[in-house]
Amino acid sequence: MSHPFGVDRATATGRAAEQPDRRTAVTAKRGRRGRRAARDDVQPSETRPRRPSGRGWGGRGGGASQYLQAPDMWRGTTVQVCGLWPFAIGSGSPVVGVPLGRHLHSGATVCCDPISWFQRAKLIGNPSMFVLGLPGLGKSTLVRRMVGGLAGFGTLPLVLGDLRPDYVDLVEAMGGQVIRLGRGRGHINVLDPGESVEAVRRLRFGGHAALADEIEADAHGRRVTMVSALLTIMRKTPPTDVEESIVDQALRLLDRESDQVPVLADLLRVIQAAPPELREVAVDRGSLKTYQKITGGLERSLTSLTRGGRLGEVFSQPTTTSMRRDRPVVYDISGLKETDTDLRAAALLACWSSGFATVNVAQAMADAGLEPQRHYFIILDELWQALRSGSGMVERVDSLTRLNRKVAVGQAMITHTMSDLASLPTEEDRMKAAGLVERAGMVICGGLPQAEMAKLTGVLDLSQIEQTMLQSWSSPPTFDSKSGAETEPPGRGKFLIKVGGRPGIPLRVLLTDVEKTTSDTNRLWHAISRVGQGQIDPEPAAEVLEPATGLDLHADDPGNGLDTDPDAGLDIEPDAGPDPACEPDGQADGPRS
Repeated sequence: MSHPFGVDRATATGRAAEQPDRRTAVTAKRGRRGRRAARDDVQPSETRPRRPSGRGWGGRGGGASQYLQAPDMWRGTTVQVCGLWPFAIGSGSPVVGVPLGRHLHSGATVCCDPISWFQRAKLIGNPSMFVLGLPGLGKSTLVRRMVGGLAGFGTLPLVLGDLRPDYVDLVEAMGGQVIRLGRGRGHINVLDPGESVEAVRRLRFGGHAALADEIEADAHGRRVTMVSALLTIMRKTPPTDVEESIVDQALRLLDRESDQVPVLADLLRVIQAAPPELREVAVDRGSLKTYQKITGGLERSLTSLTRGGRLGEVFSQPTTTSMRRDRPVVYDISGLKETDTDLRAAALLACWSSGFATVNVAQAMADAGLEPQRHYFIILDELWQALRSGSGMVERVDSLTRLNRKVAVGQAMITHTMSDLASLPTEEDRMKAAGLVERAGMVICGGLPQAEMAKLTGVLDLSQIEQTMLQSWSSPPTFDSKSGAETEPPGRGKFLIKVGGRPGIPLRVLLTDVEKTTSDTNRLWHAISRVGQGQIDPEPAAEVLEPATGLDLHADDPGNGLDTDPDAGLDIEPDAGPDPACEPDGQADGPRS
């Protein structure tokens, strides 16, 4: 049908449908104009410079790297690397004390010793440490490193009982004094007051009567303590109160009667003479038979000590070599067999008593201004042997080692595991032995088995990660099929330094070439055995053994193909020695750049 105005209906309908689209287009056009005007009113911003990504410039020819290589790091003091700021970062481990080795995680130099951490760094409350670790993992090497470093700082090391020996070569290299004890090697008189007699004379002459009386009382008390300790080892039970009082009075009588140094035979003679002073202490009620009954057991024990009983004559003869207080000292008792457990324990206690008495004399002389102040580092190795020797020995050790911080002495107590302390016969002894660990300023742990973790966490705060680390270090070495020998144990030279509840510092001890000459505990195994050579007639087959195998069985021949390197002991990364940047004055904070 046609539209009245000449336009058909379809065209009119299409135009009507186009009207909304036209309105929308006009509105959109007006909106773009408004936004354009708004942009014209805004000030243009500064153009940001183009920056590379973390892997370099992107795009073709940009040089982006798909592998990021770790940057090299150098170590030095703040004086050396101060110009590299801000690229220098601080070390996470202390650098005050003796350089021990590298941090296992960061590679930073770790410096540590109980005297420096107490005196200068103020990191521990008393200058002592307790070292735990399985045999063969380097406990002695760690302590030897501290001994050598502290000697360089002016501290005198005192090794009071070297059983293997581990410290003799080191002390000899430092010009120290080596005192050998044992059957046929040397004697130590437990009644010898040592240098206290001469010190008392000088103190009284200088007008220091109070200090002289103190030294006399200390020397007397230590002699009584040592006689009681020997009796405890002999009997496996401590002496009675009456017996200790008799020994005390008998020593006082000996000191008044003669100026000579008494021996155990003199003590026995005085007790058998039954003087009125001793009978009064024994409370015999005027009966000689009662006195003899009371002192009978004491006389039998002293007779055994003086006539070569189980403990031999090591303690009954005059002292072979007196200990000096002005140089490093080591008591070499390696001549005592491992089967002589009682004799070794008694020798350790005698060495400890003599060493601590010398330290007290040196301190008194320094207080009086008669001698310079000396600092000592005392090593008490193989602690477990002394503790197991008899009931009440923990009390004796505790009384010997409980020194005041004012005495200027640092000490290191070394044993294998906490089971050594937990295996004591009485609960009282076990509690006191655990107190030796709790009172230590720091505890250094080597590889320990899983069974030790429960005992160790009872006295030390260890995280689960730290426990796992210590257990992994106790794993045995594997067998190398190519060389035909065992590989190095995974825990050799690795230790964890713990101070209170702080996170531990894991490190690996590094030896220098000089230290290898004094740190080889396997030197007796380097030479090839020559048993039978030149002593018995060889079999005919033995004559053709050498040319048939092509091996020269003479260890002195460098071309024999056999590894007889004397440095095959604890060799841990010999090329990376301790960082010389660790200054003894503790002024460097050890940054890394």
